[in-house]
Amino acid sequence: MITVEEALSTILSAFNPLPSSRMSILNTLGQVVAENITSKIDVPSFKNSAMDGYAINSNSCTKSSPQTPTILSVLETVGAGETPKDNVSPTTAIRIMTGAPIPNGADAVVPFENTNETELLSKNLPLKTIKIFKKVDSGQYIRSAGEDISSGQLIVSKGTVVTPPIIGLLSSIGVKSISVTKKPIVAIISTGSELIESGSNLSESKIYDSNQLAISAYVKSCGGIPKQLGIAQDDIKDISAKIKQGLTADMIITSAGVSKGEYDLVKKVLSDFGDIHFWSVRMKPAKPLAFGIINRKNQLPVPLLGLPGNPVSALIGFHKFGKPAIYKMMNKSVATKQNIVAILEDKIINKDNRRIFARVLVYKKNNQYFAKLAGGQGSNLMSTVVNANGLATCPETSSHMVPGEKISVEIFDWAEIR
Repeated sequence: MITVEEALSTILSAFNPLPSSRMSILNTLGQVVAENITSKIDVPSFKNSAMDGYAINSNSCTKSSPQTPTILSVLETVGAGETPKDNVSPTTAIRIMTGAPIPNGADAVVPFENTNETELLSKNLPLKTIKIFKKVDSGQYIRSAGEDISSGQLIVSKGTVVTPPIIGLLSSIGVKSISVTKKPIVAIISTGSELIESGSNLSESKIYDSNQLAISAYVKSCGGIPKQLGIAQDDIKDISAKIKQGLTADMIITSAGVSKGEYDLVKKVLSDFGDIHFWSVRMKPAKPLAFGIINRKNQLPVPLLGLPGNPVSALIGFHKFGKPAIYKMMNKSVATKQNIVAILEDKIINKDNRRIFARVLVYKKNNQYFAKLAGGQGSNLMSTVVNANGLATCPETSSHMVPGEKISVEIFDWAEIR
């Protein structure tokens, strides 16, 4: 039985980042950028107005006030997307909309509310002249060219995960496609003659297969592409056939069949097809967890992660080992949402020197985090994962942890602290 760290190191050594491909930016959400991206333009590419108002020369309004307003002749109105036809002088102004180019001669914009425009419009009078009621500083309400992004500036670094704001940023510099690391395809197989697909008629001695969909969903949330191969019966030929179907994937994940029972056959198939690197990890849940390599003639081998059959064990096993493997294939750094230290409210017993990952509910009170068990800790109790928002770690070296002790907690990616 190996440690969690040894298991993770062994698993990750079997994976390499996948090749990259060029894709439309809209289709790259959640993927990892495979190139440094620099801007070829300034953003904005021209000086423009930050407000609806009047473009003026600020020298004409150095003494403007409600008592002594500056009166300027209005030359034209310019909207966003239009080009000014006239130049501004110390005695003139151009009515301008947000985003419109700043006319030559203008160095400031006066908002409508600092003029008498509303009064004129209320009286249906033409906007031939305008009164400015406040002193105006040079540069006021003007967006400079390159204020947001400069030409030649590094916008997105290699290794960055694409988010909606990044897609918007890339679009703003005219980029339509980028190079990203390919999404790994993960073949998923459930094993067990007692399993039936969710939605089927539930007969006596049968149970619904929850691992197939739960692991598929987790693979998808990590950025991978789940390839569901269904249920394999407790039969060497059936399990072998399913694994052969998965050899076109970048990784195979099985659930159940890796313990010591008479019908735990995945280990035997794995040893027949390739090499078993380990089959037991010093952790709870997910102690019976296998990893090995399926060899292929004249092709790269395919790693296989054999998860336990109990739903909680399968999910925690994937969380600790499957997720990092997918991230490595995507060239994506593994960053947990949040690691905190909390005050434990319940006792945790460690009977056999394994690292215990306890499902806990973390809450905050008086600027202090507290963690309480999210229910029973049996590996079949999937509802406790739903009720939990994190995993608390009781180390191998501790025979127990008691209320009041500080405990390290990893908050789930999908959860919040309540």
